[in-house]
Amino acid sequence: MALEAVAGQVYFSPECHAAYAELGFSPSPGTIAGGVQLPDGPAYFTSRGSVMGQVPGQVVAAAFAVFNPDAVVPSVELGWSKVDAATICAARTRGAVDQLVRVLGAEPQGLRRATELLADAAAPLRPEGKPLFAGLLSLGLPGDPMGDLWRLADTLREFRGDAHTAAWTSAGLDATEIGLLTELYWGLPLRSYIRTRAWSDAQLDEAEARLEARGLVAGGGLTDAGRVLRESVEVATDAQCEVMVDSLGRRFDDLMEMLVPWGRAVREAGGYPSQGPHDLAPLR
Repeated sequence: MALEAVAGQVYFSPECHAAYAELGFSPSPGTIAGGVQLPDGPAYFTSRGSVMGQVPGQVVAAAFAVFNPDAVVPSVELGWSKVDAATICAARTRGAVDQLVRVLGAEPQGLRRATELLADAAAPLRPEGKPLFAGLLSLGLPGDPMGDLWRLADTLREFRGDAHTAAWTSAGLDATEIGLLTELYWGLPLRSYIRTRAWSDAQLDEAEARLEARGLVAGGGLTDAGRVLRESVEVATDAQCEVMVDSLGRRFDDLMEMLVPWGRAVREAGGYPSQGPHDLAPLR
């Protein structure tokens, strides 16, 4: 969580939204609590997917995993009709870095040390089965202080995301099922946050029925078995990411001392939802 706002602010950056609009995408469709600007759908799918190159929408949908491919595929097709991967990827990087510089300053105290620690955390990670992580590795570092920090943060974030996908698919869950289990696990109402992933009522009805048949959900809530299974997904994800923390050893606390206040500053500036998915859940 300490890393999330620093890395994930790219999806809410006004600088990113403006850059994508210049490329022919729609501007931000609106704001949520704290003035956080939401991303245009096609711009989001195309820009994030661009780290893997100019791949088809089906590949983007598979890598992102939790979104309805019926929404992802046409969005990416639209995106590639407007821009190539290298151009929107560069715009994504500039927009993310520009927001961090606006909020934190060009070189906040500890920037170079934090970058060094993030690089050390990423060094032992392997790309097998990690498409978004591997795509970011292929890009290298931008070569400027804040750009390098953000790229490394994004790389670690996508590694964990790829690891999480591996964990829930290995647990025998599909995208709709993990989405429903996750919002209950987070304490959100059923069918709230998952609406941001573009699944239809019929698809969610079918997923909920499957979860009930497996004894994982009952009466609109998690059963004991459902909670155990969902927790096991987090444990499996964390196990894949332990190498990051182990590689830092005692220096992990040093990194947190820098990332936590930076993430707080980003949230306070409206660069990332203050409550994370809880802020997005009302968008149903």
